[in-house]
Amino acid sequence: MSDKYKIKDNEAAYFITLTTVGWVDVFTRLNQKLALINSLKYCQKQKGLVIFAWCLMPSHLHMLCRVEKEGGLSALLRDFKKFTSKQIVQLTMDEPESRREWLLKHFKDSCVHLKKEQDYKVWQDGNHAVEVFSNRFIYEKLEYIHRNPVEEMIVAKPEDYLFSSARNYADLESLLDIITIDSKLITYK
Repeated sequence: MSDKYKIKDNEAAYFITLTTVGWVDVFTRLNQKLALINSLKYCQKQKGLVIFAWCLMPSHLHMLCRVEKEGGLSALLRDFKKFTSKQIVQLTMDEPESRREWLLKHFKDSCVHLKKEQDYKVWQDGNHAVEVFSNRFIYEKLEYIHRNPVEEMIVAKPEDYLFSSARNYADLESLLDIITIDSKLITYK
């Protein structure tokens, strides 16, 4: 297995992408999106997650982030994915969802190849992590993250998308508190 996108330095800042199995549009309902946001808030408050930029799309989450507590980013993301997987499955079962049977079957079928016994799999393995290595990289990823909903024609302007830090950078009310790049330099090697 390639370690091209693995987290090697748990104290460094990374651009990460967490993707649902099969790139399925899981985050289409408000309750699913808010569950993910609440989990990110918990990680910020309790586990030292520092977010510089983020965007939740229907099938994936982008973040420019690092962790300031022991345990590191790898462990935090592992726990985050495990917890949110259970939440997403439970919400799919409990809340109104027209795709319930299809989604649950998809999550169940995604476990067939696993050695470890598991009922449902929501997230793809890995975190597609790329360590921050220059200011140019930071600003490229910042623009990429914020333009994602524009490129998908969800909104006309990045700051119009509620599930993104573009609102923080535009000084608008936002769902997550973050550290904007201009207010605190991301350290990199």
